[in-house]
Amino acid sequence: MLLSRFPRTPLAHLPTRLEHLPRLSAHLGGPEIFVKRDDCTGLATGGNKTRKLEFVMGDALRQGADTIVTVGAVQSNHVRQTAAAACKLGMKCEVLLEHRIEDPSYTYVSSGNVLLDRIFGANIREFPGGTDFDQAMADVVDEVSKAGGKPYIVPGGASNPIGALGYVNCALELLNQANELGLIIDHLITATGSAGTQAGLIVGLKATNSGIPLLGIGVSAAKDAQEDKVFSLAVETADYIGAPGCVDRDDVIANCDYVGDSYGVPTESMNEAVLLLARLEGLLFDPVYSGKALAGLIDLVCSDGFAGAKNIVFLHTGGSAALFAYADQLNISA
Repeated sequence: MLLSRFPRTPLAHLPTRLEHLPRLSAHLGGPEIFVKRDDCTGLATGGNKTRKLEFVMGDALRQGADTIVTVGAVQSNHVRQTAAAACKLGMKCEVLLEHRIEDPSYTYVSSGNVLLDRIFGANIREFPGGTDFDQAMADVVDEVSKAGGKPYIVPGGASNPIGALGYVNCALELLNQANELGLIIDHLITATGSAGTQAGLIVGLKATNSGIPLLGIGVSAAKDAQEDKVFSLAVETADYIGAPGCVDRDDVIANCDYVGDSYGVPTESMNEAVLLLARLEGLLFDPVYSGKALAGLIDLVCSDGFAGAKNIVFLHTGGSAALFAYADQLNISA
């Protein structure tokens, strides 16, 4: 699989480490747990979106763009990394932020990722939840074009076939690491939201006949809707790289039991999981994505959801900057 034929610009610190978590593994008394450290991709405190942006921004440069237009929730990890990438490449960044949380605190709307967005100089436009963002982004594109700019739209999460290439590449990277370590991976688990990470991973894993099952732990949509979204993007991505038909609908599995009340609303299991990993392994996870996925992983291990597995890899999607925005909602005890 030759991904070098697609435009790409270097943004991430790769390969990210594959680390054993011995204290967590012993604490849970189940399979050995490893973490793929995509929280350490380097750009603007890191995270999974940086891999996607290498390909998306590469395409933007190929098209001669000078302004990036993107969208995300108020505490979007994607927006933070996109704003930083635009700075690194000498581009302007127009950001459309969606208010999905009811009655947000001042900390939520001013700290964490939002603070970093402003530090990176993004032009922030705020919209109520449920806005038609296809139209809203089209309006911004028209505005930028009329002012003489050359806009390029990066969809939410950079989750399109171009962005998903970042996680096709991640699957190849992980397989190389497993081969070097002599590690047999029985399950790969990651958070799934805008779909690009899970879709890219499943295409990479299936196109290489890895035999590794992938589980996405949902952070927003219901199971059927999430799986349909991931499968649709996986099919598009497989076609895009010239491997049509490599993914079947049954390959796409999402467990959406750990979302809680809604997207971005903390859960007690997330809170417990974040504190557990901080205090057992010195690792930070975020309240919205990686924290809820981690809570799912822990619960599934404890309930024998990975019966017979010896080695599990959790792909850490990053996002710890959001912890600061949720400081007044986290139940942190000494």
